[in-house]
Amino acid sequence: MAETDKIFHLHLVSDSTGETVDGVARACIAQFPDVRAHEHVWSLIRTDAQLARVLADIERNPGIVLYTVFDSEIRRKLEEGCRRLQVPHSHVLDNTVTMMAGYLGQQSRGRTGALHKMDEEYFSRIEAIDYTLSHDDGQSGWDLEEADVVIVGVSRTSKTPTSVYLANRGIKTANIPFVPGCPLPPDLDQLKKPLIVGLIKDVDQLVSIRKNRLRQIDRGEGGDYVDPVAVRDEVHQARRYFTDRSWKIINVTRRSIEETAAMIMATMYDRRGH
Repeated sequence: MAETDKIFHLHLVSDSTGETVDGVARACIAQFPDVRAHEHVWSLIRTDAQLARVLADIERNPGIVLYTVFDSEIRRKLEEGCRRLQVPHSHVLDNTVTMMAGYLGQQSRGRTGALHKMDEEYFSRIEAIDYTLSHDDGQSGWDLEEADVVIVGVSRTSKTPTSVYLANRGIKTANIPFVPGCPLPPDLDQLKKPLIVGLIKDVDQLVSIRKNRLRQIDRGEGGDYVDPVAVRDEVHQARRYFTDRSWKIINVTRRSIEETAAMIMATMYDRRGH
């Protein structure tokens, strides 16, 4: 943290798991690079006693209060407390819910935890996560046809975190390392259902990341793994292999995991005609 960074208290209050308000808060904070939030996370706030502890902490550490509270009585008391303490507060979904209600001509039901109800989508996501974790880094290559996406990439192109990100959106994802001289699963070229994506990265950045990784695990010099000439040849081989099979190729050099995943999802949905 730079010496000029501004620090403020941010209270995140929810009567459910708090994932929604946390996601919105992080997206907003990212717009202020010179600011750091000291977060106070309050989830499953559903009783007066719990709310009293929240308000007491807000009084001790005044700042911004963001909340997703749908229980009308708890929400009313929270807002009254914030006004009494003269702290800025906002329900992060209010404007969107109001807009949708107006468009749909319906009143929202204000259901606590509605986002996380045990429905078909929830179990589909859990199944995708289980599949993805068991098919990480080339494991369990015998049922790749069950995948929605298969990621093939050279080492240190964020295959695993990208796969997990997709799995959390209900997309079964397998990832396989591309290693020169090591054959890929023989059934890969015969797959019909999955979208196959090849990941590559700029040679200089790849070498730098790999060197840092070796230092972290105390593995010495690394040989061809970090040699610029060998890495350049490795990336060239991977690109040529992916191109020969008409796979989608993504250069992840200047892309975040979220951006890479978004490109993969867009390609997958376009392929399916969605």
